[in-house]
Amino acid sequence: MQIDAGSTAWVLVAAALVLFMTPGLAFFYGGMVRAKHVLGMLMQNFFAMGLISVLWALVGFSLAFGDGGGLIGNFKFAGLAHLASTTKAVLPGYTGNFALVVPPLAFAAYQMMFAVITPALITGATADRLKFSAYALFIGAWLILVYCPIAHWVFAPTGWLFKRGALDFAGGAVVHINAGIAALAVVLVIGKRKGYQREPMPPHSLPLTLLGTGILWFGWFGFNAGSALGANALAAQAFMNTHLAAAAAMCTWLLAERIKGGHATTLGAASGAVAGLVAITPCAGFVNSMGALAIGGIAGAVCFLALALKNKFRFDDALDVIGVHLVGGLLGSLLLGFFATKGVNPLGADGIFAGGGASLLGQQVLAVGVTLAWSGTVSFLLATVIHKTIGLRVNDEDESTGLDLSQHAETAYAFGGRM
Repeated sequence: MQIDAGSTAWVLVAAALVLFMTPGLAFFYGGMVRAKHVLGMLMQNFFAMGLISVLWALVGFSLAFGDGGGLIGNFKFAGLAHLASTTKAVLPGYTGNFALVVPPLAFAAYQMMFAVITPALITGATADRLKFSAYALFIGAWLILVYCPIAHWVFAPTGWLFKRGALDFAGGAVVHINAGIAALAVVLVIGKRKGYQREPMPPHSLPLTLLGTGILWFGWFGFNAGSALGANALAAQAFMNTHLAAAAAMCTWLLAERIKGGHATTLGAASGAVAGLVAITPCAGFVNSMGALAIGGIAGAVCFLALALKNKFRFDDALDVIGVHLVGGLLGSLLLGFFATKGVNPLGADGIFAGGGASLLGQQVLAVGVTLAWSGTVSFLLATVIHKTIGLRVNDEDESTGLDLSQHAETAYAFGGRM
């Protein structure tokens, strides 16, 4: 293995950027809940940084990237064995054109940050209702039963969807569709918030949400450009695509919002940018700059319109995880079948607009469908088992009191009453 010092430095910085996204997500969500629940939201996100990192080191990385066949890894790398940067270990499948130029341990650290933020995304849909102990049990089990298998199928060169030719540069299926459909499954199990659609539940701090959006946008450059796994032209293209898609999506979201409601809101600006970041995630290293603008523009408008789904189907997605992450991830993964071009990445494929026909789109549809089916089914069953045993949701009194006091015996603010 030929280690490149510049690429190693970039991947380590990118890993730190991706980790920084989780506190950013905490602030993004935290500003949108009522004041009495803000610490509960922050804690759920921050706790994922602890629990998921430990589980990733013990077994998660090995299951996701070990060589156990097309369906799941093995335990060769359990406890991060055989990954020391001083060894010449080669990860399964990372040979030839896919050979790593960074130490395997750097790659494991980078992928760990993806594993951390993915279950944290679910918390936006379940805001105000989750019992902390049950949440901890759920995300730990979810990492092993849902995230690791799907990561192996799509990300690992030995995974069966990867071998079929499905593309996912930085996590459209593995991260966003996966978390989005899991969020829907959990919401269906735990039900609506107390007083939902009968009493106002306004965001308590939109400045906090905008701060979180800025951190997410900043960290997303590590998320997408870091997935090039090198300091190279592909990383530069992914970086530019990431920014352009977010910018375009913000504009089209605000335009749609203005047409429908008469105002362009700060919450809309934040949500639109995140929708664009989500949609470009699977595409960032496979499309050109104009493709990124188009994907972001489509995502901003479509994800805004998708917010109506929760009213139509009567589920309580508190902070629009389904509308932004599930729909945005679906859009990006499928639009890749149209906009992908080998001119950007020879290891990718040509989509319909580049003359490649519908083959790639077919593989993308398969990957999307499999992710929806596995994550949705297992997440629903896991949430149901926990809900019927130790209880996944807090009781009515604790929900009225707020997660801050009932779950953590703390309050976020020293002055003023709880909303």
